[in-house]
Amino acid sequence: MTVPAQPVTLAVESGTGGILLWVALPYLSLAVFVLGHIWRYRYDKFGWTTRSSQLYESRLLRIGSPLFHFGILVVLIGHIGGLLIPKSWTEAVGMSEHTYHVSAVVLGTIAGVCTLGGLAILIYRRRTVGPVFSATTRNDKAMYVSLTATIVLGLAATVAANIVGGGYDYRETISPWFRSIFYLQPDPDLMTGAPVLFQLHALSALLLFAAWPFTRLVHMLTAPVGYLTRPYIVYRSRDTRLGARPPRRGWERAGQGR
Repeated sequence: MTVPAQPVTLAVESGTGGILLWVALPYLSLAVFVLGHIWRYRYDKFGWTTRSSQLYESRLLRIGSPLFHFGILVVLIGHIGGLLIPKSWTEAVGMSEHTYHVSAVVLGTIAGVCTLGGLAILIYRRRTVGPVFSATTRNDKAMYVSLTATIVLGLAATVAANIVGGGYDYRETISPWFRSIFYLQPDPDLMTGAPVLFQLHALSALLLFAAWPFTRLVHMLTAPVGYLTRPYIVYRSRDTRLGARPPRRGWERAGQGR
């Protein structure tokens, strides 16, 4: 008689350690995420930007940026569906567990690989293109490390549990725990039994969300709605005869008339 292998978990019981990791830390991360964005918008509006470096280099950017952004969009949609939508809802519309599992694993793996590949290109570009690297701050470097760790752990958890391993239904544990945070009835026991890669992925995501408001990632929560009502910008051609005749009084160029 063979005994099914138990998933490897972090050595944290559902006592004080479990409460700190799976109750206190999520609420702390959520509070910092919300209040940090409010603070950033109020005191650093002009810094709410991606600090685009397209002028410095565009060839690698044209490849890496779409690959990363479309990949992360699919990953985000998949996480929303997997964490927020209960299993009973998908079964109620006629989607079997096998169909959901295969779709989630295939799309999630492809999207994760695209996201990681695009991010690798962007990091390579930022490191090898001189002007882009010069414009990279320590904050950017820490953000790239945290973002890469979260994506790698998520992809590794999917591959290890559902492709290499015998499968793991995170909608029985991680999803109910995630929803319980918003119900204000957190259940840390649901996470203490999850495989270690899923636990590490969740912890890295919580740390990433806590740092989010203080990085260039804030641009994800913005939309160029103001462009619809912004007045036209008037451009005037330069006077080719500039300097051929003396300017009118009061219209001297800077530095003249002194």
